[in-house]
Amino acid sequence: MHELGILTGVVSTVTEAAAGREIRSVGLRVGMRSGVIEEALHSSWPIAIAGTACADATLQIEMIPATVYCPACETEQPIDEFFALTCPVCGTPTADLRHGREFEVAFVDVET
Repeated sequence: MHELGILTGVVSTVTEAAAGREIRSVGLRVGMRSGVIEEALHSSWPIAIAGTACADATLQIEMIPATVYCPACETEQPIDEFFALTCPVCGTPTADLRHGREFEVAFVDVET
């Protein structure tokens, strides 16, 4: 489960950014094609925060749907995270994945 290793890095980063303040919650934006499983993040969170400045923090995750740009339709179309890189409307192949690979810290809520 690589999600624990990822969260360990997130905890280290937000702890450094919080500069000694108590961390109340951490928000992540995670793409559906990022290779990260939302349930695994939630189940790994208690382990990743144990004994850290995030020990009482909650984890909020916003899952970002995968989309591709279709040159034939000239629009961005949502795709299933396991779908081939083709337009779901017209079937045109496209490698222009616009969203779905994200993994970013969206916010850190700290005690002021």
